[in-house]
Amino acid sequence: MNVELRHLRALAAIGDEGTLTAAARALRITQPALSRTLAQLEQRLGVRLVERTTRSLHLTERGERLCEDAHRILGQFDDALADAAGQGTPRPLRLAFAWAALGSHTVPLLRAWRERHPEVPVHIRRADDPAALLRRGEADLAFLRLRPGPEDCQVVHRALTHERRMAAVPVNHPLAERADVALAELGTQTVALCATAATTSAELWPAGWRPHTMTVPGVDEWLTTIATGAAVGVTAEGTVHQHPHPGVRYLPVRDADPVTVHLAWPARPAHPATEAFRRHTELHVAESGRPAGAGR
Repeated sequence: MNVELRHLRALAAIGDEGTLTAAARALRITQPALSRTLAQLEQRLGVRLVERTTRSLHLTERGERLCEDAHRILGQFDDALADAAGQGTPRPLRLAFAWAALGSHTVPLLRAWRERHPEVPVHIRRADDPAALLRRGEADLAFLRLRPGPEDCQVVHRALTHERRMAAVPVNHPLAERADVALAELGTQTVALCATAATTSAELWPAGWRPHTMTVPGVDEWLTTIATGAAVGVTAEGTVHQHPHPGVRYLPVRDADPVTVHLAWPARPAHPATEAFRRHTELHVAESGRPAGAGR
């Protein structure tokens, strides 16, 4: 099909930037040159990859799939060139998460890795969709609080631990001094849902008892909305450790099912330390859950 790397770079940039103008700027080429490159790619493949109107641009379903593959291929190509150039130092291991990494385990886990593997640094990255970074080759491992779906057939995952669901209420809220709270009590309030976190939705409550909800774009907006008294929230326990807030009190939800935290990685890992980090993480979580003085 005579598809070249420049074609893949063009599609990847369009997917990342969302407009031809921004993608051309990122690639440091002119917009007409980018349009010609995209047209060549679509002609050689015989499929439409990008839908364009005078007002909008978006990738087609096939365009989305190829865009993810393009990111992965380009990343592997760049890694291969670096290896062939004999740079000697392996690139960092890239670890992605959405909201709360591994909760209270995060810092001890990464400190222990650094002590045992100082030659392989870990770079962490927060992303709205960590699984997409795995599919695109932009992350080597990810902590997920939702089990990957059918579209993530290229992603392997394993359950690591379970976290309690926690209510988040303003510090001056009548529930703030309670030891715990029930879903029914929260259901009488407006519940803030975050667009970048999918562990909580109105379906957490039984049909007929679902609360009024409001959606906010990110964790900072979620915390501020709760702190100002406009709503309450429900989240996984990792949020308590990753996002403390002086205006928000966290307390357990006693009748809600826990959230499972998964470690996920590509079915074909691109980093040679992926398996070592997986074993390190599983061992750390297992040992952290043992009673003090328990045998190894």
